[in-house]
Amino acid sequence: MTESRLLTTIEQPQRQGCRRVINLLGPALPPPTIGHQVELADGRKLGYAEFGDPTGKPVFFFHGMPGSRLFRHPDDSIPTELGVRLIIVDRPGIGLSDLKPKRKLIDWPDDVIGLADALQLDRFAVAGVSAGGPHTMACAYKIPHRLSGVALVSAAAPHRAPGVTEGMNPRIKSSFQTAGCGCLPWWSLLPAMIIYARSGRHQPEKIWQRMIDASPPVDQTLLREPAVKAVFLESLQETYRQGPNGHIFDALAIARDWGFHVKDITAPVQLWQGLADPQVPPAMGRYLAETIPTCHPHFIPDEGHLMMFKADIWRDILAGLVEG
Repeated sequence: MTESRLLTTIEQPQRQGCRRVINLLGPALPPPTIGHQVELADGRKLGYAEFGDPTGKPVFFFHGMPGSRLFRHPDDSIPTELGVRLIIVDRPGIGLSDLKPKRKLIDWPDDVIGLADALQLDRFAVAGVSAGGPHTMACAYKIPHRLSGVALVSAAAPHRAPGVTEGMNPRIKSSFQTAGCGCLPWWSLLPAMIIYARSGRHQPEKIWQRMIDASPPVDQTLLREPAVKAVFLESLQETYRQGPNGHIFDALAIARDWGFHVKDITAPVQLWQGLADPQVPPAMGRYLAETIPTCHPHFIPDEGHLMMFKADIWRDILAGLVEG
């Protein structure tokens, strides 16, 4: 097996699926202006972007869903001031990362190790928001010896755990129940996701508006901030650069069996949960806080799913990882 290696040029990700489906998504996006790639041991390319202090403490940040390597707090001076080298990674099939069909959540730490080795990083912190939370927990379980810190932000819990969906947005709850039942083939999700991906690529404001409509007032205010909106729109386009399959397999990896139990996590974990979050409700945060034996929780009153877009909270999250 060959080692991961840095690539000096950005190549277009492998196209997945038939030409007809690609055409349904409309014209291709222009080449990205922000991003890098590594080639993993199995030949797949993994995309990522870096922000903050290039010589600082490395923090791998895992985006939500939809999301991409551009999803972050818009003030890039915050990680710079804290001495954080923020490395945001496209998951398979998203942005600049090649698709890995039928991947499992427990596979993700291997990709992270491939990237870390290519960047010559022995130890690093990991953090994830929303759907990035389970990917962070997979790392905390599988590669604790490589981690200097772990942060879960508005992080999804295993959906089959008792009581965790209490207070969850009904539409999101139904979507994960459908994805997690295992009775439907992945391609049955394509028709709806093709339409969604086309909007994400060419009319991202439609999805942004849909997010506002489904969000509590505190998150609506954040989403309407010009700098936050700009990050969302850019990230949405990159989410669907290759089409809908990355989103589909991302959802399936989270909704189905994770391949580990969170009670077996040994790495120290900081958890950040808003108590006014209807997407990842407080019941999920409480379950994780009670079940992960090394968890140190921060429950924030009156904050929603997007609290990381508040500068003071984002600063606290990163500072906690730096102090690790």
